[in-house]
Amino acid sequence: MDLGRGISIIDAMDLGKEKRTGCYILHAQDLTIIETCASPSIPYLLEGFINLGIDLKDIKNIIVTHVHLDHAGGVGLLLESCPNAKVIVHPRGMRHLADPSKLILGARAVYGEKFDELFDPILPVPSNRLLVKEDGDTLQIGEGRILTFYDTPGHAKHHFSIHDSLSNGIFTGDTIGVFYPQQFDQGIELYLPSTSPNQFDPDAMLDSLEKIKALEVDRIYFGHYGMTDNPSHVYAQIYKWLPIFMEAGEKVWKDKQDDSNETKCEALFQKLFAEIHSFLSDKECTLDQEMTEIIKLDLSVGSMGIIDYLAKKYHK
Repeated sequence: MDLGRGISIIDAMDLGKEKRTGCYILHAQDLTIIETCASPSIPYLLEGFINLGIDLKDIKNIIVTHVHLDHAGGVGLLLESCPNAKVIVHPRGMRHLADPSKLILGARAVYGEKFDELFDPILPVPSNRLLVKEDGDTLQIGEGRILTFYDTPGHAKHHFSIHDSLSNGIFTGDTIGVFYPQQFDQGIELYLPSTSPNQFDPDAMLDSLEKIKALEVDRIYFGHYGMTDNPSHVYAQIYKWLPIFMEAGEKVWKDKQDDSNETKCEALFQKLFAEIHSFLSDKECTLDQEMTEIIKLDLSVGSMGIIDYLAKKYHK
C-alpha cells in the first residue's frame, strides 16, 4: 500500500493474519526498510519488494525499532538476500541480533510450543553488518530526507523510534501502542498500550509518549499496523488505557496475592478483555473471530508483562 510521501507498507501477514504487522519502505536515494517481522513473514516481504519493483541489491538500510521477534526475528534471514544492506539497531539490541540465543529462550518461555511456527528460523546478524544509533543520532537517506533516532523505552529498553523529516512522521514500533485498523473500518480508532514482558515499564512508556508528543508529528507509523494522521487521538487513548491496565493489574495482584503469577495473568487477561469488549460494545462495534483472536493474544501477552512488572515492583 502506498502511504504517500515516499513511504509504502507491505503487509507481513504475521500470524497468517492481514493488517497485523507491517514492513515500511522509504523510497529514497538510500532505500530503507523499517521492521522485518518474523522469519515466516519474509516470503511475503520478498513478494512485496517484487511488486514494488525493488531490487534487493538496492536496499541500503534495514532498521528494527526493537529486537522482539515479531519485529526483528526475520532480519537475519532477510539480510541473506540484501547483500548491500546494513542493519540499524538500538545500542541495547545489537548483541541480541548478533547472538539471538537469549531472545529465543525468552520467546519460548512466552509462546511455548507455538514458538517454531511463529518465529523459526532466527539467524544471527554478522557484527560487521550491524550499525548502532544512539538517542538523537541522524541518518541522511536522501536529499532533504533525514531520519532521527529517539530512545523510547517503556515497551522495551532496546527500543527507539525514528522520525522521518520528509513526512514529519515517526515510526514508533510498540512504544505508544498497537493500532487495530480493522476496527477503524467500523468508525472506531482503537489504540491499546503494548505491555508485553519482560521490560515493560509504565512510567517509561509515558515519558516516551511525552517525548514523541513534543515532536509535533503529523503521522504515526505503527509496527502493528499501519499509519494514522491523528496523533492526538493516539496519545489520548494511551493516557486512557494505560492507567486502566495498571489499576486492573494492581487489583488482581492484591486480590490474588497468594496465587501463582500464572493465575494472576489469567485473571488480569479476563479483566482486560471484558473492559475492551465493553468499550467496543458501547460504541456498537463488533469483534469478528479474527479480531477477537488478535486482541486476546495481545491482552494475554500484555497481562504477562504487567504481572512481571508488578512482581519486580513487589519483589515477589
